[in-house]
Amino acid sequence: MGGSMQTLAQIPFFKGAVDLDFAAFDRRCSWKRFEDGATIVDYEDESSDVYFIISGDVRVLIRTAAGKEVILADTKAGEFFGELAAIDGARRSANVTALTRAELCIMPATAFREILFSSKTVCDKVLRLLAGRIRETNMRLAEHSIFDLKHRLYSELLRLSHPRSGHPGERIVTPPPFHHVMAARIGCRREQITRELSAMTSEGLVEKNRGGLVLLKPQTLEARIAQAMREEG
Repeated sequence: MGGSMQTLAQIPFFKGAVDLDFAAFDRRCSWKRFEDGATIVDYEDESSDVYFIISGDVRVLIRTAAGKEVILADTKAGEFFGELAAIDGARRSANVTALTRAELCIMPATAFREILFSSKTVCDKVLRLLAGRIRETNMRLAEHSIFDLKHRLYSELLRLSHPRSGHPGERIVTPPPFHHVMAARIGCRREQITRELSAMTSEGLVEKNRGGLVLLKPQTLEARIAQAMREEG
């Protein structure tokens, strides 16, 4: 199904790419809408397209042989995914599902690679983005090796949160995270998340309201993480 946006020039990622001939690549891309819950890319698919999110949210996860799901990222409008298969040609390493209705620009791997090699601006953006993902992956790996469940939860909540408007010093995770989703993000069971959040509520560290999960004392969480890092270091 065609979408309203039919040129790469309107995609935020390509903003400032004055060294790119958009017209040459627009006709090689397609725009498609996906309904809430639709599978966009499945694990071990042999496709190699790159997907730029025009609107909506998608979830990237891996599923173990035993059926356990591990959420790698929730990706939103303005971001993209699928570049690894486009770069190395390997089968898809994750499943991507639409969390909401979403519109995507689908770019063939050949076009993506040509853009990388023809535009220094875009190439620099992609390299920086990949470097950022590697750094985050390294941090998560370190957390799984060093931290117990409680401190992994602290770190994930801080990562997901943003400053709470009108409440200096507080942060908020909005919408409030589902416990099974948090469990899939940090590698534990839903019941463990429920227990830890209850303990944090009793301590006055978090508070749930209609707007989200409020981190009342994010600086305390940061201090505990730093202390755990020192103890392990």
